[in-house]
Amino acid sequence: MRAIVQHTYGGPDILTETEVPLPEPGVGEVRIRVAAAGVNPTDWKHRDGTIPYDHGLPATTGWDVAGTVDKTGPGVTIFEEGDEVFGMLPYPYAPGSYAEFATGPARAFAAKPGTIDFAQAAALPLAALTAWQALHDTAGLRDGQRVLIQGAAGGVGHLAVQIARHLGAEVTATASAADADFVRSLGAAQVFDYRTTSISDVLSDADAALVPFTGQTRLDSLRAVRRGGVLVSLLGADEEALTLAGERGVRYRSLMVQSDHAGMRAIADLAAEGALRAKIHATLPLSRAAEAHRLGEDGQIDGKLVLLP
Repeated sequence: MRAIVQHTYGGPDILTETEVPLPEPGVGEVRIRVAAAGVNPTDWKHRDGTIPYDHGLPATTGWDVAGTVDKTGPGVTIFEEGDEVFGMLPYPYAPGSYAEFATGPARAFAAKPGTIDFAQAAALPLAALTAWQALHDTAGLRDGQRVLIQGAAGGVGHLAVQIARHLGAEVTATASAADADFVRSLGAAQVFDYRTTSISDVLSDADAALVPFTGQTRLDSLRAVRRGGVLVSLLGADEEALTLAGERGVRYRSLMVQSDHAGMRAIADLAAEGALRAKIHATLPLSRAAEAHRLGEDGQIDGKLVLLP
């Protein structure tokens, strides 16, 4: 089968289309004939070695996958051959979606709604799971609460706005001025330009915050959350942030997304209802994976990129 393989860390051009053996599903696994593979920032951060692969090199990157079950391993009961599914391969230690076939735990996937195509399905899992696990599972966001979503036009952010609205929360968001109307169209009640506004100057009583940034933005976000509220960071923690959280009585949580069958089923339900949709900038053939990485790293995209084998 064809797969995009790297043998070293470096720039996009190290990604090469290669013939590799067809993988066999193990116990509890399924093999997916990949119809579409989503591209996320963590893909190029692994490719260039910013985040080294747990299993070393060579490696086939990519965690988002949508396709058809081609073969089931021993013990799988929830899917059969021919089922259309989507999900996230176990992050961060089991990538491999940039290929014609991928294997992963059956319970990392959910049935693909018939109302969305494979490209849309592949654009959702990692980013939507991150938002769901942050807002629903970690923050316990409830109807009538207020949530701050930083970077609300980004891959995670634009899905987080939609999920927060589904949970009944009022969304205060940050984005560039150019993206403000888009973020409002997703359901945000207030959108502030992060380039001209420190969020703590206009907000101090958020029940929760989702923050994909470090530095001053994260500190300002802590000041925007009420005492007893929670901030979910997607980029770990540092001593300054933890100290400020303690002083303000804000619960600080660092999230790394996990494969999650229940979460994927919730995302599938939202997508089926039309309550959750990824913005797709472009679809590219698998052979142009390097180009997809260049576009993403250069900030030349507005939404998600998807590869089609």
